[in-house]
Amino acid sequence: MVDEKGKNMKCLTFFLMLPETVKNRSKKSSKKGNSSSSSSSKLPPVCYEIITLKTKKKKKMAADIFPRKKPANTNTTAVQQYHQQNLNNNNTIPAPNWQGLYPTIRERYIYCDEIDLAADTVLATLYAAKKYIVPHLARACVNFLETSLSAKNACVLLSQSCLFEEPDLTQRCWEVIDAQAELALKSEGFCDIDFQTLESILRRETLNAKEIVVFEAALNWAEVECQRQELTATIENKRKVLGKALYLIRIPTMALDDFANGAAQSGILTLNETNDIFLWYTAAKKPELQFVSKPRKGLVPQRCHRFQSCAYRSNQWRYRGRCDSIQFAVDKRVFIAGFGLYGSSCGSAEYSAKIELKRQGVILGQNLSKYFSDGSSNTFPVWFEYPVQIEPDTFYTASVILDGNELSYFGQEGMTEVQCGKVTVQFQCSSDSTNGTGVQGGQIPELIFYA
Repeated sequence: MVDEKGKNMKCLTFFLMLPETVKNRSKKSSKKGNSSSSSSSKLPPVCYEIITLKTKKKKKMAADIFPRKKPANTNTTAVQQYHQQNLNNNNTIPAPNWQGLYPTIRERYIYCDEIDLAADTVLATLYAAKKYIVPHLARACVNFLETSLSAKNACVLLSQSCLFEEPDLTQRCWEVIDAQAELALKSEGFCDIDFQTLESILRRETLNAKEIVVFEAALNWAEVECQRQELTATIENKRKVLGKALYLIRIPTMALDDFANGAAQSGILTLNETNDIFLWYTAAKKPELQFVSKPRKGLVPQRCHRFQSCAYRSNQWRYRGRCDSIQFAVDKRVFIAGFGLYGSSCGSAEYSAKIELKRQGVILGQNLSKYFSDGSSNTFPVWFEYPVQIEPDTFYTASVILDGNELSYFGQEGMTEVQCGKVTVQFQCSSDSTNGTGVQGGQIPELIFYA
């Protein structure tokens, strides 16, 4: 709903969330003044009470704009069948989902301005839409949440999507949390989730994160939970609020350095637990542990290879600080984890690679790392620090600046479109490329991604 200044009107949400006793008093008072209108009782209910919530400039409601008669385009057959079914089932009171029978907003006798949602009100609006069975508004809220979904809010929205019973939104949240697990676990929103959501995340087999990051996130949540329960954030209270969820953290699967320098010195573990885990790392006869000792499966990265062959020239492929770049677009949301790059064609060699991922000139991800090539024509992975979320039907620019042996492999017979599982990737030349790479040939032979 939008007022004359384009601002989001909150009156409907405010009214819908009023206590039932307040709304009942309003209904009783309206009945006293309209006791003679017997014909109106046959029509779907109209929220006249909302009229009392006005902006400076009075706006007419749908009940004032449209006459009290059956719209011409109503699906009368469906409505008659619906009411007949109620009669057959001895239901004398119309069911609350009467709005679902009417395909347009006009036919529902409900506020009919354009829907204008905002991040700070969308969850409250979704709650009201669900409570009062306004399916088109609920769908708009879910669509808004899906398009604004990111690692920063995925954990909070996961909790809300389960509460509102929105399986599609829940699945979207899990896709983001799995692929960008470390970003999601380090976000401020992670500490705002409820205990049940915390347990479901800690149990997640496909969580793509180091276990030390999972451990630290759980401790951060426990500290905030102590504040919510008005407890002093001591080690004992943190362990108390975590409860059995502590044993869902797969501490024995950490790297030994991470455990020795992190979890073992956190104080959250008992001396016996710390001793047993050290023995589990080193002893031939391993003790039994309450903690899960099997590593998470994580996500299996997919590789999109855009060349049909590769070769090398006797006059070398020169780099000299210049950029090899290509543009690409996908038809489904994916998460770019890194690039597969060629190496030396004359024996083993080490390369330094600066990789970047940009959208409309804005850098979304970059990393500077080294990789070792063994002299084969294989590709070698170079990773971003965190996977980068890629939206469908938008071109992104992948770039790399290489430094190393200039007698290297390069791709040939490039394809403009590649099918990778359920994802279709399109390629086109980039104006950022200053070293000869294009669609038909050059460097950056592979995109490595999660989907």
